[in-house]
Amino acid sequence: METSTTHLEARIRGSRHLLPHTVQDNLAMGKSLFCLPKQKSEGHEDLTPKEPGSDSEEEKNDISQFPYVEFTGRDSVTCPTCQGTGRIPREQENQLVALIPYSDQRLRPRRTKLYVSLSVLLCLLLSGLAVFFLFPRTIDVSYIGVKSSYVAFDADNRIVYINITNTLSITNNNYYPVEVTNITAQVQFYKTVIGKSLMSNVTTVVPLDMQQVDFSVPTVIANEMSYIFDFCTMQSIKVHNIVIMMQMTVTTVYFGHAEQISQEKYLYVDCGTNTTSLNGHMTVIQ
Repeated sequence: METSTTHLEARIRGSRHLLPHTVQDNLAMGKSLFCLPKQKSEGHEDLTPKEPGSDSEEEKNDISQFPYVEFTGRDSVTCPTCQGTGRIPREQENQLVALIPYSDQRLRPRRTKLYVSLSVLLCLLLSGLAVFFLFPRTIDVSYIGVKSSYVAFDADNRIVYINITNTLSITNNNYYPVEVTNITAQVQFYKTVIGKSLMSNVTTVVPLDMQQVDFSVPTVIANEMSYIFDFCTMQSIKVHNIVIMMQMTVTTVYFGHAEQISQEKYLYVDCGTNTTSLNGHMTVIQ
């Protein structure tokens, strides 16, 4: 009995290099089943002489009944690219390159058209809102009139000095603030320029708001128009109105862009006495 078992173990150890691929796959899968072939009992020993070719057949049958056993240690991990059918050294785990088939569903994400459509709609919405709020709108400038006028006379040189204070209304129709950088004004009597003024860093108009701005223009009537001195100082006349032309230019800046708005108005000014409009403004000739 001992001689037969020893002979069988020797045959198994000598034929390990002949293991088929199926047994090697069991090795890679890490199966731990250990099954020994069935041994014949003492009473059923084969007493007939064996033929020369019979050893190889029995050897193959014994090997097919004996699965290969793999004892894995802590220095190896399951191969992720072969679905757990192999083992690789742990130090090579970070050196693997995954090959994904073209037909893999992970390369075809679901709801692609939906996500693309939503992205396009969101971009269009944001673009529309940006255009709506940032599109430049007109800035309305209206001349309200003369708020006050202060008159002074130089009887020796027959000169009339008039300091005219005017009021402008500036309306911002944009959704962002607009800065009024300067206001220039020029006063003409007939075709002669009698006064100029420049006011800088005026104000800032907040979005969708309106502000009134006052500015003054000093004027001098003299020289060839000295006859106006006689008219303005005539005691028999209670109202000494003269017609002047007011030319104004308002410069506004927003987003680094400068815009100029010009207006031209004809109006009455009393050159005989000081006048102040508390509840309104003097008459403007349209």
